[in-house]
Amino acid sequence: MAGATLSVQPDSDGPVKTGTVIPFIRRDAAADKNELYLSVEGVHCAGCIHKIESALLKFPEVMQARLNFSTRRLHLAWSGAEDMADRFARTVSDLGYRVTPFDPDAAMRRDDGHTRFLLLCLGVAGFAAGNIMLMSFALWTTSAATMGPAMRDFLHLVSALIAVPTVVFSGRPFFLSAWKALSARRTNMDVPISVGLILTTGMSCFELLNHGEHVYFDSVVMLTFFLLIGRYLDDLARSSARRAAGDLIAMMAGAASVVESGKIKSVLIRDLREGMTASIAMGERIPADGVVESGASEIDCSLVTGETIPQPVGPGDPVYGGTINMAAPILVKIRKQAEDSLLGEIIRLMEKAEQGQARYVRIADRAAKLYTPVVHALALLAFLGWVFVGGMAWQPALMVAVTVLIITCPCALALAVPVVQVLAVSRLMRRGIMVKGGDVLERLAGVDTVIFDKTGTLTLGHPALVNGNAIAPGEMQLAASLAARSRHPLSRALTQAYKGDFLDIDVREIPGAGLESVVQGRRVRLGSRGWCGLADDSALRDMMEIVLAVEGETPVIFLFRDLPRSDAADVVRGLERRGIKVMLLSGDRSGIVENIARDLGIAQWQGQITPDGKYKILEGLHAGGHKVLMVGDGLNDAPVLAGADVSISPSSAIGMAQNAAQIVFTGDDLAPVMTAIDTARFSQKLVRQNFIMTILYNLIAVPVAVAGFVTPLVAAVAMSLSSLCVTVNAFRLRRRV
Repeated sequence: MAGATLSVQPDSDGPVKTGTVIPFIRRDAAADKNELYLSVEGVHCAGCIHKIESALLKFPEVMQARLNFSTRRLHLAWSGAEDMADRFARTVSDLGYRVTPFDPDAAMRRDDGHTRFLLLCLGVAGFAAGNIMLMSFALWTTSAATMGPAMRDFLHLVSALIAVPTVVFSGRPFFLSAWKALSARRTNMDVPISVGLILTTGMSCFELLNHGEHVYFDSVVMLTFFLLIGRYLDDLARSSARRAAGDLIAMMAGAASVVESGKIKSVLIRDLREGMTASIAMGERIPADGVVESGASEIDCSLVTGETIPQPVGPGDPVYGGTINMAAPILVKIRKQAEDSLLGEIIRLMEKAEQGQARYVRIADRAAKLYTPVVHALALLAFLGWVFVGGMAWQPALMVAVTVLIITCPCALALAVPVVQVLAVSRLMRRGIMVKGGDVLERLAGVDTVIFDKTGTLTLGHPALVNGNAIAPGEMQLAASLAARSRHPLSRALTQAYKGDFLDIDVREIPGAGLESVVQGRRVRLGSRGWCGLADDSALRDMMEIVLAVEGETPVIFLFRDLPRSDAADVVRGLERRGIKVMLLSGDRSGIVENIARDLGIAQWQGQITPDGKYKILEGLHAGGHKVLMVGDGLNDAPVLAGADVSISPSSAIGMAQNAAQIVFTGDDLAPVMTAIDTARFSQKLVRQNFIMTILYNLIAVPVAVAGFVTPLVAAVAMSLSSLCVTVNAFRLRRRV
């Protein structure tokens, strides 16, 4: 952590102020790169995000500016001087947003506080609406002549005493947001809402003072009430996604116990560095990726693998940040700092996915940008048209203008894409599937061809003994006792297959040949066929093998295969049922590839293919108009992973393959590939439905409002219902996938 500073006022409700110096910039001197995370309050829609990111990206030094829709966490990366952080924060603050250092606990408290604030405003508006209706009932059902001017003015006065304080108090979520935007010479969707509330209240007060009949105190209170219902439901919809990401981010907060010079001291998790030794007590969460240095325990790896059964670990075994130590204290040598660990990568993938610039997101951004000038122009034209062309009095004409301002609120449009994306990405993440971009799901929904690699993708990527039942127990014990002294993949597979006790023998490893020992005066070898005295046998070329040769006895052959993932055949059949063509391309020997293809039911396969050959096949598919998904994990797959329309890698893949892939899944099953496709298809279906609903709503609502057939109260109900319909439709993801 560098000593650079950012001047902010964390407890202020207004823009950033200088005076409080908080060091939290992360500096990478070798790459000339600075990074910081800020919390930005007041973000309501895609337009807000576009506005902030665009303002920051105008600085030539800024390498990345990404504001997360769910967590409201702004990630900034720039080159040059560290003290430019203050300029960036000031830029965001000048746009009318509150900026503070990012603290997940504080962010959650602010979110909870904002929800309580909305609920309080909603409760006051609802209570006032119920009471003001008592007066309004008499005004609605009795004529002015029967009631008399004095009684009518009295009821209007009582209504004003209820309505004006209610609008002032309960309208604050809209007024404060609009004021901040206007103070920064910007607009947002709360500006026309605030204008509508103020105009309706002001006109009603004017009419009250002049003993007029155009008094709408009941309408303005009900208008406020229904607007707050929409805002509260919007907040609830987003809070579930914020908590999903916030829970992960919170794992990187707090402190860890580090051993230095035999003493334990507390270090902030964000300050952990490679080479430090962390002491992890039973029940504690591992703060960053590392290797067990001493001790043996069991680790809850459900965050990483999706497996609910704790995994045993001992010295030399890798462990990952965010997993939980279940059984006993261990010491962990840190290999990656928290931001670069697997947990940090999961958070970055999730945030990147939620902010991806998919085609529908870009449409929503442009619409949100055009909204304010268009809707104000429509409202003004409606007012002028009814007054000068339609001959209407200015009071009802003004109510028509207010109705136009309210009914065309773009809340539904702003929610149409982000809510679906956030729910889809968070849903996949809980199943161990990390998506790197919002547009990935859009492209994945359109794939018609899947290319699978073999080793480590369709198969588990490690050998398994297949003829263990044909081996005598004594021979199995002897071979496993030798194999236990080696880290060769076949030796480890043999050791894992054996469940008994090992012999206490001395073993010598011969590089490139195998293992050797002397047992009861006889030489024993475990290794390659030639070294153990057997000739090559091409019939076994589709299997791996090691040979046990005991002096004076017939050699015993142990056969191994890289077995398919347990659900691979089901996934292949499932993809074909969905109309997706499945291909297997592998650099392995054709005999082995043919066996796997036959076992899994893949008709199109090719073995002994080079990376260049794979890429040429991909180009041929693209030339034929196909949308291709590549699923692979090796170095030779990286070019095709990068060139495919969409690419998926298992978490066991090498770093280059994971970097090239847009989706990474955990666990030993292949089902996440089909889950991702199903989720992508259903989410795009929901996005299209949301856009259709929003467009139809505006095509119907705007002309009706301009024509004067809708009151502001009905407009508020319609606007809230449009947002609610979009949100409820998006939540169908939870039931279907």
